[in-house]
Amino acid sequence: MSTAPATRKQPLYEQLVDTLRDKIENELEQGDMLPSERELSVRYGLSRTTVRLALQELENLGLVRKRHGKGTFVTDKTSQATDIMQVYSFTEQMRKMGRDPETVILEFRELDADKYLAGHMGLEPGDKLIKLKRLRSADGMALMVERSYLPARLFPTLTPGELESRSLYEVIEADFGQKIHLAEEEVYASVVRMKDARLLDINEGAPVLDLVRTTYNTDEEIVEFTLSVARADQFKYTVTHRRA
Repeated sequence: MSTAPATRKQPLYEQLVDTLRDKIENELEQGDMLPSERELSVRYGLSRTTVRLALQELENLGLVRKRHGKGTFVTDKTSQATDIMQVYSFTEQMRKMGRDPETVILEFRELDADKYLAGHMGLEPGDKLIKLKRLRSADGMALMVERSYLPARLFPTLTPGELESRSLYEVIEADFGQKIHLAEEEVYASVVRMKDARLLDINEGAPVLDLVRTTYNTDEEIVEFTLSVARADQFKYTVTHRRA
């Protein structure tokens, strides 16, 4: 492992991250297994703690994925990353990619709109909302935590059972006759908080994307307001610019 100049005082684990990242990008293929912590410790003359920190940083960067009891493997960010600009429906998008989507409903309840939600949904404070919190996964990997808010008056008979195997948009349109016209979405780079880190199986402080989506029906009414936290190593943002 190359040694950084003394003036930089680069931590040993960062030096190992640089070394392993170079190997991953130039020598290894998707699915290749990295040497074990013990093997890396012996090879580079570093403590197991230093090696563990380096591997965790590589996982936070989305370059490797740990499989319990099996080892650490190189990921393929290009083929597995989902373009958030194309995700009209998480369930539909995952299926198009050949991945097996799964949704776990963590919370489903009625609440009164506070000032923040009322202001973003064109409602009055105190208006009834349905809060839907879901953990979205694909192929057994947790990808996104979604907190959706829907006007209760538009979906008076909505139950969590309807959403366990169907997309929210399918239920909105097919069961409640709310034809979706457009969705506006804002994207922010952020770091994950502890409660979402646990759900997404990543370290607290790891990079994530915060998504704010507002969905309108054909009458320009807001039918859904969703705040999502997505793993930054599993989603990409693509914009196409055309010159007139």
